[in-house]
Amino acid sequence: MQTKVRYLSDLKFNLETWRRELRFHFDEMDTFQEKLEEIAAREFGMDARKSLENFQNRIMIEKAAIAKLKHRCKDKLRNLHTVDLNEEIDGRLRHEQSDLKGDMRTYIQMHYDLKEEMMDYFAEYLTE
Repeated sequence: MQTKVRYLSDLKFNLETWRRELRFHFDEMDTFQEKLEEIAAREFGMDARKSLENFQNRIMIEKAAIAKLKHRCKDKLRNLHTVDLNEEIDGRLRHEQSDLKGDMRTYIQMHYDLKEEMMDYFAEYLTE
């Protein structure tokens, strides 16, 4: 039973950490959107506009992905609060956690790829 409680505590820690990280990324996307608006207010060529629209679309998609992941974390936390302490550790909870862990890993990699592309774009158009 003690092992089970420790395991559940670790799961809860992971979920809460992911939720904080997702909130940070959501706020970061708002900041990037503001920078894109600065660029949009200036007169740049068609290439700059195409990239700008692409980034705006990707921000909307990312925010939707963040919302879904936050919701999944919230659901998992709810499941942890109602868990049957007699349930096997290797059962449903571990499987659900590993699915979310993989999805978080994929999301984070995609987030940092987008962030890197946007930072390059900002360096090109905000320094002029």
